[in-house]
This record gives sequence, C-alpha cells and structure tokens, in this order.
Amino acid sequence: MLVLLVIPVFSENAKALLRYFPELPDVRIAVITQDDSATLDADVRSRFVHFVRVSNALSADAIVGAALHVAHAENRPIHRLIGLVEQLQEPLAAARERLGVSGMTADVARNFRDKTQMKDRLREAGVPVARHHLVRTTEEALPFVAEVGYPIVVKPPAGAASQTTYRVKDEASLRKALESARQSGGGVALLEEFVTGEEHSFDAFMKDGRMLYYSTSNYLPTPLEAMENPWIQWRVVLPREYEYDDMAAAGEKALRVLGLETGMCHMEWFRRKDGSLVISEVGARPGGAQIPTMISRAHDVDCIGAFGRLAVLDEFTPFPPRKYAVGAAFLRGQGQGRVRAVHGLERVERELGGLITDKRLPKWNQDKSSSYEGEGFIVLRHPETRVVEHALAHIISTVRVELG
Repeated sequence: MLVLLVIPVFSENAKALLRYFPELPDVRIAVITQDDSATLDADVRSRFVHFVRVSNALSADAIVGAALHVAHAENRPIHRLIGLVEQLQEPLAAARERLGVSGMTADVARNFRDKTQMKDRLREAGVPVARHHLVRTTEEALPFVAEVGYPIVVKPPAGAASQTTYRVKDEASLRKALESARQSGGGVALLEEFVTGEEHSFDAFMKDGRMLYYSTSNYLPTPLEAMENPWIQWRVVLPREYEYDDMAAAGEKALRVLGLETGMCHMEWFRRKDGSLVISEVGARPGGAQIPTMISRAHDVDCIGAFGRLAVLDEFTPFPPRKYAVGAAFLRGQGQGRVRAVHGLERVERELGGLITDKRLPKWNQDKSSSYEGEGFIVLRHPETRVVEHALAHIISTVRVELG
C-alpha cells in the first residue's frame, strides 16, 4: 500500500507530525516537499521510502508530477494522498481527482477553504454562523458595516490561523484592512460581524459521515486578541470535563453539511454571553496549537497515529475515557529581534516539572515568530482542570522571552 504525505516545509510542528505519523503494517509512505529532507533527523527520514522535492508543494501540478514519479519508482498504485496543512486541501483534492485516488473531493475541499461558501452553506442549513459579506471595494463594504456596526472583522476568504485578519473600528482602518486582505485574497475580502464571547475549538474524528470522537478546548484569550497584542502569551486549555453537548450536535451537523465523510476536523467557535453559540471557521484537517498533542496526553493515546490509521486504513479505535485536563502555554517574546535569553524557566520547571509532558523552548538567536504561538511552548496535564489553569497562569506570569 503506497501513501503519499505532502509536507510543504519542515517546520517544528511538521517535524513533530512526521515523527508521530504511524508505521502502519504493509504501508510504504513517501513525502512530497519543497524543503530539504537533510534537515530531518536520520530516524525520521528512515520511516519514509522516498522524499520528492518540488518547487511548490501547494501546486496541484507539482503534487501530481511527484506522485507519478513515486508510483513509477514503487511500481504500485497510490492508495492515499494526505496533507495536514490548511492551504493544501484544495490542491490535494484536485490532485486526487486527476490521479484517481480516493479521498476528499475538490467540491468538498472548497466548502472548507472558501470561508464565504462555507458560511453560506452552514447558514442555509440552520447552523449558527456570524453574518458575513464578500466585497471587492470599500463602497461595497459600507452597507454591510451599516447593517452590523463597528467593529467588524476583515480577512481573506481562504485565510488560516488568524493571519491577515483585522478587527476594524472605523472607515479609515476599514480601507487599510481591505487593501491588505484583498492582496492576500485575490482581490476580494471577507467581512464578518465581530462576535464577542469566549472562543473555543472543536476537534473531531469522522468516519462515513458519523462523528466518532470530539473534544473542545478553551482559548485564553481569543487568537485575534493575541495577534493584536504582541505582549500576550497565549494559552489553550483542554478541560477534562465534556461541557458542551449543544456544540457537539452543531459541530457534527456542520461537518455533514460541508461534506466531511472520513477524516479529522478543527473548528473554531464562540460562546456568547447570552449562552448562544456561533461557529467561526472549520478546517478539514488536524488542528494546530499543539491540540493533537493535548488530545493525546488527555487520553494517553496517539492522536496523529489515530488520524493516520483512519486516513489510510479507514480504522478508528475508540479512545479510552479522558484521564487528564491538558493545557499549553505559548512562550512569546516581546519587542523585535532574535531570542537573546529566556527568564524564569528554571523556576517553572522546578515548581511544575511533574505536570509537564511536552515542551519546545525558545533557542538563542531564534527568529521572532510571526504567529501568536510564539517561539516555544510548554504542555502540561493534571487530573483537575483548575490545577492546569492555575499552572498555565503561573507559566505566563513567570517566563519571559527576551528579544533583541
């Protein structure tokens, strides 16, 4: 069985995913990338039968060409074509259709990548989503602004991870945000009403249109607030308790409406102050922000391994009951420049060492990250959710990443 895994660049998150991707019986896995495989550890490289380097791993043409090369070298058909990055889903789907490989189709992938189409489909099906409008000019935007009022959110129709996403409060900032969002969005921008409340994620496994597992996490604060305030060290909490039955029902319905038959999703949603919920965005892939790691630690399982078995073999073993609450603190430098020092780590490791399960610490001379996830992270767990919440608060108030 030949499986192709498309990894555009070997980021730290990608390296972790490669390290945990399962060694399935009778499965040969090749990697298509635009990066240099020599940057990977030898034990990671040994898990894969081929590395094919392309100029643009987000191009369907490049993926098809590399896939045909691997199939010829292996003298066997391609069984699956898999990618974990949000921006890959449409080119992957197009490549699957051209190669005759089963998996998510281009129409379904577009439901997830085109945020306007996504929200239209969900609203038509009665799934709660924020009001939205696709525009090309400021003049087209002004009637929508008059309807929903400031502030509003401006972003590209196919954005990811709050990149090029703006909260605007007046016409001057609207014009500036539209210019940036249109440059990233092929000439168009998506406007959304600004939803206030607590923001969460919803991560689920689906098989044949049925939800097999779900988990919710709490964002502290919202990713947009973290993007707007570079000094904030962001946190994510995965409670031990399952608290949101209404979101489980809404989430499963949303995935069915959008057409996810088999796979894993990452969904972001809000709980308003009046108790109502609003779905923000949905991705047909595992979540970022160490959420697969957190799910793994909460149940003592391998979440990415489970995703791999589902994606390749259509198999899913139910997770055991959740034993822990898990949290991640993202270590974010303030100011500009490169990492010069990290203060407070020794104290945190001394006081919380028994709770820490995973960490990636900022390295000296490391570039400042453009993401709200910062330059490193610490993941910890405990049977009680409140203990995890207090430990995360202690980490972000103690650890300081010095840039310069």
